[in-house]
Order: sequence, then C-alpha cells, then structure tokens
Amino acid sequence: MNVLFVLTSHDKLGNTGKKTGFWIEEFASPYYYLADKGVEVTLASPAGGQPPIDPSSDKPENQTEATIRFKADKALQEKLSRTVPLADVSAQDFDAVFYPGGHGPLWDLAESEDSVTLIENFYGMEKPVSFVCHAPAALKKVKNKDGEPLVKGKKVTGFTNTEEELVQLTDVVPFLVEDMLKEKGGIYSKVGDFEPYALEDGLLITGQNPASSEKVAELLLNQLQK
Repeated sequence: MNVLFVLTSHDKLGNTGKKTGFWIEEFASPYYYLADKGVEVTLASPAGGQPPIDPSSDKPENQTEATIRFKADKALQEKLSRTVPLADVSAQDFDAVFYPGGHGPLWDLAESEDSVTLIENFYGMEKPVSFVCHAPAALKKVKNKDGEPLVKGKKVTGFTNTEEELVQLTDVVPFLVEDMLKEKGGIYSKVGDFEPYALEDGLLITGQNPASSEKVAELLLNQLQK
C-alpha cells in the first residue's frame, strides 16, 4: 500500500508578519500510524522540497508522542525536505491521499489546480481521500463527476469557527473551514473544541482538529484493508 501525503508550501500567516505552514502533529501522527503498519508513504507539496512547519505546532504545549518522535527522526526529516512537486504526482500511482492541516492549506491547497485535479482523480478512481483540521480547505474547489461540490450532501468535519476564535485567527484567515464546508452543501458536524472527532462518508474522510489526526489515519487504513 502506498499513501500520498500532500503538505502545504505556504508559510505566511496572512498579513500578520508571522509564519505558518503545516502542523507537525497532523503530519507525524498519521505518518507513524501508517508507516508502523507497513504502509509506504510518499510526500508531496505544491512547491516541492521542504514544506514550512507552523512554528506554533512546535511549542511545548503542542508536543505529543508523535512530534517528539519526529524531532528525533533524522530519516523522516530528510524525507520531508525532499517532497515531490504536486504537479509531478498522479493518483494512479497511489492507493489513497491524505492532507495534514495547519493554516497553510487555506492559502495554497485551497486554490491549487494541481491539488483539485489530484483529489478529483483519486475520488474518480474510487480511492480514499482524507483531510484533517484546516486541510478540508483543499476541498473548496473540488467537484464530483456531476460538477457539484464533492462535499455536497456528505458528512464532513474540519476546524471549527470556535476553534479559530480560540487561536485568534478568525480575522486573519481567507475563509473559515466550517463556513466553507457548509456553503458547499456539506453535512457538517463537530464535537467540543479540540476534542478528537473524525468522520467518513464513503471515500471521503475528515477530522476536526490536531487531536483527530490519528483517528483519520485509522479510518483511512480500515478502508485500505477492506
């Protein structure tokens, strides 16, 4: 089994002058969950090379078993520094795709034609597509074979409006994940702020926040083992 991970290449947090990128836990936890079970993982990003790490995800209060393991894992750090450019990957070469979050995807993966095409191709080939936290932003322009939003009529979750308020970025982000998923016709649901919650509706798997990332990986692996 080979799963493609798509990470953000965007490192500017709006006009705040601060940095963003991908959230370490949302990458490391699913990566190890899958890799430890023998799943091959390929890493890609819009720009290729080293994707930016959100500095907030490296704060002491955001450390987990997976992030600590990642920080000591020179082989994975080296692999991460050489992500494949998104334009060079094809859905037919993989069994599923997973998008880690962090605020970066709101700016680049939400608008990337390469990403949109990739997700549509995975889905069209009946392969699972999975997203956690802010990564459902990448579904913003994705359509199904009928030209409707892919999330329309589907059970979905993602970073909530109240969670965005708690991290004080409501006025910085280009759009709110919860609002976008609802506007596109998704059947959006959530649990308490920063509590683990993941959903699947057919091939579409989504998780609410960083704490949900391993749950998304679990659902993904279950689908791959069917």
